[in-house]
Amino acid sequence: MASSSASTAIRETGGPTATSRTAGLGVLIADKFEQAGIDGLEALGCTVHFQPTLTADDLAEAVSAHDPDVIIVRSTKVPASAFTAAKKLSLVIRAGAGYDTIDVRAASARGVFVANCPGKNAIAVAELTWALILACDRRVPDQTLELRQGKWNKKEYAKAAGLYGRTLGIVGFGRIGQAVATRGRAFGMNVVAWSRSLTQEKADEFDVAYCSNLINLAKMADVVSINIAATADTKNIIDEQFCAALKDGAYVVNTSRGSVVDQAALTTAIRERGVRAGLDVYATEPAAADKTFADPIVNEPNVYGTHHIGAATDQAQQAVADEVVRIVRSYMSAGVVPNCVNRAASTTATTLLTVRHLNKPGVLAHVFYTLGQANINVEEMENIIYEGAEAACARIQLDDRPNEGEINAIRANDNVLSVNITSITD
Repeated sequence: MASSSASTAIRETGGPTATSRTAGLGVLIADKFEQAGIDGLEALGCTVHFQPTLTADDLAEAVSAHDPDVIIVRSTKVPASAFTAAKKLSLVIRAGAGYDTIDVRAASARGVFVANCPGKNAIAVAELTWALILACDRRVPDQTLELRQGKWNKKEYAKAAGLYGRTLGIVGFGRIGQAVATRGRAFGMNVVAWSRSLTQEKADEFDVAYCSNLINLAKMADVVSINIAATADTKNIIDEQFCAALKDGAYVVNTSRGSVVDQAALTTAIRERGVRAGLDVYATEPAAADKTFADPIVNEPNVYGTHHIGAATDQAQQAVADEVVRIVRSYMSAGVVPNCVNRAASTTATTLLTVRHLNKPGVLAHVFYTLGQANINVEEMENIIYEGAEAACARIQLDDRPNEGEINAIRANDNVLSVNITSITD
């Protein structure tokens, strides 16, 4: 790993400048990023290439040119081509919570860690969620527009249902959902939540009602807040059945990702059932460099929108920058990646080989050579050093069971103290 010496900072917004110092990890920041975060990375000894205007189309070229160890992005997509172009790349950090803009499969195939910064923008997103809920209830954007047009329509806009005593349904109960719930209780609302991972015990802890069925939540809620990660499993989770179950005149607010909502089904509910929608995200969003927007849902009456800016507060971006620096610091100093999202949940390992050994060079090489000769693959391992550093214990997960001859071959090394083998069960 790299030393924590000073760095070379290359600022590519106004033309490259450089100060020659001993460099640590090479970091390509392919997006907007807080200056404090850049300063923090430099203080770790990183060589920082700051190119906030990069797009998915030219990221591979930038990776090839700079050959970074680390890429940091916010909105910029990281396609498979960026990983193919890389030689040293070993870590990609999404400076935010979601990571659906990164080709995680391509990263995993090339042994690249992917990490994110969960919860650091939760309050910012919750605050925007409530801005949209209030906009739906009091139609603030419509009122503002008519006032600017010189129209006074108090009779029309005096009609509002109000929020106190009504039911707020939260889809997804991670940190953002929890922050939305806290603010819902402050408004005097009854809060009910659904999430695949939510339990009755956790719901009780946060003083919300637990709903085990998503459709039942739609039937109960006067206001629905969608705060769920975008994955293959959550694509269009707010579907035709969910939208059909909504109360007439319900409010639906989405500050997560456009892909989790069947936008056609939501549009039908808006047109036929008086549903109002507050949207920060859409099925169709322009690329970072494109300033035009053409998603038809924003032309529907009673739809109030913002520009996918849920996490974009100074407070949130500072917290995210601090977390990015923490991840890089941990990776540099200990080889550990906090918030790693692409470590396998399980492997094909069937056997645990435990080798207690003297802490001397060549012992594990002997073990791995023996396993390699037997065509047995190491799936995972840890090597624990005992106090005093005279002895260690290697716990090695294997995809097959060594035979007695292979175990004896491992024992034959004078520095091996004992060998034990057990089956791994689910």
